[in-house]
Amino acid sequence: MRNIPFWRQVVTQILLALTGFFVILPIWGIVRLAFDGSLRGRPTEFLLLPKQWSFTAFMQVLDRPYQSVNFSTLFKNSMVVSLSAAIIAIILGISLAYAFARFRFPARQQGLFAILLTAFLPPVAFMTPLYILLSMLQIRTTLFALVIVYAAFAMPFCIWNMRAAFQAIPKEVEEAAFLDGAGDFGTFIHITFPLALPSIAVAGLIAFLMAYSEFTLGWLFVEKADNVTLAMSIYAIVQSQYSGGAQPWSYLGSLAIIMSVPAVVIFLIFQRTLLERMMFGSAE
Repeated sequence: MRNIPFWRQVVTQILLALTGFFVILPIWGIVRLAFDGSLRGRPTEFLLLPKQWSFTAFMQVLDRPYQSVNFSTLFKNSMVVSLSAAIIAIILGISLAYAFARFRFPARQQGLFAILLTAFLPPVAFMTPLYILLSMLQIRTTLFALVIVYAAFAMPFCIWNMRAAFQAIPKEVEEAAFLDGAGDFGTFIHITFPLALPSIAVAGLIAFLMAYSEFTLGWLFVEKADNVTLAMSIYAIVQSQYSGGAQPWSYLGSLAIIMSVPAVVIFLIFQRTLLERMMFGSAE
């Protein structure tokens, strides 16, 4: 085992400490903001600990964080939109990803480039055509419109991520299943899909987070308060504060912490499974 020089260890530890401090400091700032009951206006000084510890903001946010809408309604909207967008992006993306990975057809490279190009274009470039299209379909102001929009924006990443996973699976594994009498669908379900599951799960998690945290496009389509999501309500609180709103700034911190809980829980649930499957795949 190669020994690392002492000075390199010191430099590495210092860089890691600075990186950790850079990551943790904003998170701790939100936590301090959420538990500080003394804040009424905009924070003007940096403090490590709240001046006055209070859970009032959490209780009020869990009641009605946005206008007259209950927290349960906002949470339900966020989960329905995010989970539905992730499921649609994965289901539709799997077929495209597998086709681009295994089959050869005309304009294959051009199609891959077009999908990649849509991932680099800013979402604002699609606002006008999406607004017109969804208005023509008379679904623009519904949650279903948000599901379609978020799924469409997540699909390019899902397709490229899952395509790489399918390409990494040796063709000989699928050919062996064919020799044993398995059909195309059976081979994909029992052989290809389980081997590519870690990448599929990562793509689904990213698609969920993209829809769960997005709020800019949501305000373009949503008109009713009952269709607002948690991310949109956080933006509404920020706008209210800068326009002289009456809600304390601790509302913003507490709602941000509460909103992050589902994402953290989902990651912790799938963390061990993803690591085990990745280690198993690398060992194979």
